[in-house]
Amino acid sequence: MTGPGDLERVRVRVRARYAQAAVLVADGGVPTCADSCGGAAETGTGAGLYSGAEQGEVPELAVAASLGCGNPLAVADLKDGETVLDLGSGGGIDVLLSARRVGPSGKAYGLDMTAEMLDLARANAAEAGAVNVEFLRGHIEDIPLPDNSVDVIISNCVINLSGNRGAVLSESFRVLRPGGRFGVSDIIAENHLTEAERARRGGTIGCIAGALSFAEYQDGLARAGFTGIRITATHQVTNGMHSAIVRAVRP
Repeated sequence: MTGPGDLERVRVRVRARYAQAAVLVADGGVPTCADSCGGAAETGTGAGLYSGAEQGEVPELAVAASLGCGNPLAVADLKDGETVLDLGSGGGIDVLLSARRVGPSGKAYGLDMTAEMLDLARANAAEAGAVNVEFLRGHIEDIPLPDNSVDVIISNCVINLSGNRGAVLSESFRVLRPGGRFGVSDIIAENHLTEAERARRGGTIGCIAGALSFAEYQDGLARAGFTGIRITATHQVTNGMHSAIVRAVRP
C-alpha cells in the first residue's frame, strides 16, 4: 500500500524531471523522452502525435513541450460551452486546443504541480490570446476544484506517474458532473507482467512510478464509480507496455 512518504518521493522525482524539461523548452531546446516521464519513447517527444493543423493552432513552445504518449483530444469529443480539465497539463498544448473547441462560453483548466511548467503554459496561453483558460497549481490526487464542476477530464500519460492512482480516479469522479466523460491517454501494462517486470520496462520508457495493468485500470475506474469503461491500446512503447486510450463515464 502506498504511504504518504512514497507518494511524496514520487512527486519529487517527477517534478524535477518535468521542471528540467520546461526549462529546456524555455531556453529554446527540444526535450525528448529522456527528459520526461511520459513514455513517448517511439516519437522522441509527443508532438508527432498531433496533426499539423493542431500544431498550427498553438504556440511553438506548447508543441515543443508536448511530452505525452497520445492525443486525448482525439477521443474527448469536446462540445461548445463545456468545461474541461487536463490532469498534468505541462506546457499547455491540450488545454489550449481544448479551449478552442469549447469556445468562449466554455472553460479549459490545466492542473500541474511543476512551477516551471505552469510558467511556460501561462506564457503560451498569453501568446495564444486564450481567455477561457486557467492553469492551477496542485496535485492530481487532490484536485483543487469543487464537486460536479467539469464536463470532461483529459490527461496525456500523466496518471501512470502518480504514486496513488486510485486517488486520481476517485478525484476525477468527484469533480465530474453526472454524465461527465473521462478520456485520457496513458501507459498501461499487459496483465501478465509482474510489478518488478513493469518497473524494469518503465525505466526504458522514462516512467518513474510504473503503470497499472489493463485489468487494474478497469477495476480502479469501476471502484471509483465509473461506467462505460473502454480501454484501447494504440501502440506499444516497449515490450508488454502500451500507450492506450481510456474512456469512461460518470453515470
